[in-house]
Formats: sequence, structure tokens, C-alpha cells
Amino acid sequence: MAVIDADAHVVEWERTWDYMDESERALRPRVMVFKDPAQKPSGQRASEYWMIGGRVFSKDGNIGFDIAKERREAADLEARLAHMDELGVDVQVLYPSLFLRTLTPLPHVDAALCKSYNRWLADIWKAGKGRLRWVVIPPLHYIDKAIEELNFGKNNGACGVFIRGVEGDKLPTDPYFFPLYEEASRLGMPICVHASQGNLEMFDIFGRGASLAQFKFGPINLFASLIGTRLPQKFPDLRWAFVEVSAEWLPYVMNHMEIGTRRQGKAWSDKELLKENRIYVACQTSDDLPYILEHVGDDNLVIGTDYGHNDTASEINALRKLKADGKILAASIDKILGDNPRALYGFH
Repeated sequence: MAVIDADAHVVEWERTWDYMDESERALRPRVMVFKDPAQKPSGQRASEYWMIGGRVFSKDGNIGFDIAKERREAADLEARLAHMDELGVDVQVLYPSLFLRTLTPLPHVDAALCKSYNRWLADIWKAGKGRLRWVVIPPLHYIDKAIEELNFGKNNGACGVFIRGVEGDKLPTDPYFFPLYEEASRLGMPICVHASQGNLEMFDIFGRGASLAQFKFGPINLFASLIGTRLPQKFPDLRWAFVEVSAEWLPYVMNHMEIGTRRQGKAWSDKELLKENRIYVACQTSDDLPYILEHVGDDNLVIGTDYGHNDTASEINALRKLKADGKILAASIDKILGDNPRALYGFH
């Protein structure tokens, strides 16, 4: 059985932007270092920052320094693949780092950044011996260009479509996104909702508090919104993923929704909810997995290491730990490590 890390990361660096057109070079993100640490933005742990369109974003504030720089940046792919062998991982699915928050309200800048990132990942896939798959980032201000990027990604190793729990002033349940979902469905690519924040004002406001609201609550709210709007029924062949928000919240959210649904006199799917809606959720070894499995079954859970990062979801040995800790049955472990991510990402 192939072991699939359903949520690994690649950390953007200067090379990421080498794929921008000559006419876009003025838009290229710049690395900024504060000579005087006292001048750093309040609350920032990072030592380096990206300057993008007049805004400053942390470059190394959430970095797993236990992983060598050339591995987390995919600068030395042989070293990264060798490390995967050490970890017992056959395939990593790569998510971005910088793009976990929206970077600019300017559509043309966003489009240039997405396009360059996607071409960088395509080159990583080409050199990665089929073991480094990735999720494409669509420039959502332009649906036509977003669809072009989906097709580029499909032809160059992408196995999913990245989207945040909020996108600008819209929830991803808005009909504006329906053409994107139609194309993703046609291409067999799931919509992958990672812990993220796609609204600059919300990012700034929630950044004054805990990261729960800044990155985690948007995807969880979107999960409930998908079920409430019956959006998965509008696209019956489309798969969905919720990544790096753990799975501990599933029983709570499902209970909340069940109460409202039954009060309306409607039937509730209960344990079949994820399967019926083709939704997959990434769990963590710190989750109460027996309790979660009791509520949702074992057909729609996956797991990732958060490779390259250093936050509450990061666990470089998560896949090996899941095998070793004996919390759940071996058959369920095999599904979470192999069968389920293969079904989610459309691997054959």
C-alpha cells in the first residue's frame, strides 16, 4: 500500500517568482529584513518578510527548522525524496505556505503570483519522480484565467484546486465560483480547502487574537455552508477536502447541523454525511480518533504531516505514529494512510 502524506508544504523562496513574465517583474515580491529587530511589526516572530504591493507578510514565521532549508523549499529534490523515504512516505501532496492568506486586493498582481507559483510547482513535479503532487492556485479574480490554470495544473501533476474558507468578499458557496467547480469536476480535481484566510481585513482583525479565527474557522464554517446550501448535490462528481483544521470539530458541527435539520422536519444523513457529499477531512494524531470514527466512519479521513511548517498541525512523524499508537484498527489506518487520500486526489 502506498502511504500518502495528504498535507505537506513547500515554502516559497526567491526562485518561486522566476516564472513571472518580463512585464510583471515590477510586481515581484521582495525579501525584507529588519536591521533593527525593534522595527519589526508587532507580534511577528519572523526574521525575514515578503514585501508584496506595499504589505508585509512573514516569510519564516511558521517554518519547521527541523527540516533542512533545501528540503522544505524543494531546492534539492533528491534530498527531499530521500527524507520521504526515511519517513516512510511514498507521495506528498504539496500545499503553499505564503498563499494561506490573500496577498493583494489587486487582481493583476494576484494573477501574476498564482501563475508563477503554479509553474514553479509544475517543475517540482516534473523532477519529483511522480512523488510530489500539488494543488493548483487559481487567480479567482478572473474565472477565465482560473480555469486556464486548472487545465495547466492538470497537465502538470496537480491533483487538487486550492481555495480558502473565505475569498475576498465572498464565501466559496457563491455562484460566482460555479464555473470553477464545473471545470474542476470535469477534470476530476477536488476542491481543497486548507486552513487559510482569504480576506485581508479579517486577516488583520483576527491576527490580533488567536490563530483559530485567523486561519481555522473559515474552513469549518465553509464545511457547514456546503452542507446547508446542498452545493455538493449541484456538482455530483466533485470531491471536497478540508485540510489542516484537524477533525475534532466534526462531531460538534454535525450535531449542531443535525438539530437544525431535524427541526425543519428533514432527514439527516448522520454517519454517512461525508461519504454522501464526497467530503474528506484531514485528521491529526492528537484527535480523539475512536470518537471521531464513531461519528463519521473511516472512509473519508486522511492525514498529513504539515511538512515544512511549525504549528499546531505539524507532526513530521504523524503517519508513522498513526500506525504505531494502536488507537484504531489496522484496517482504518490503511484507509486513512492510503485508500482515502488516493480516492480524494484521484490517484490510480
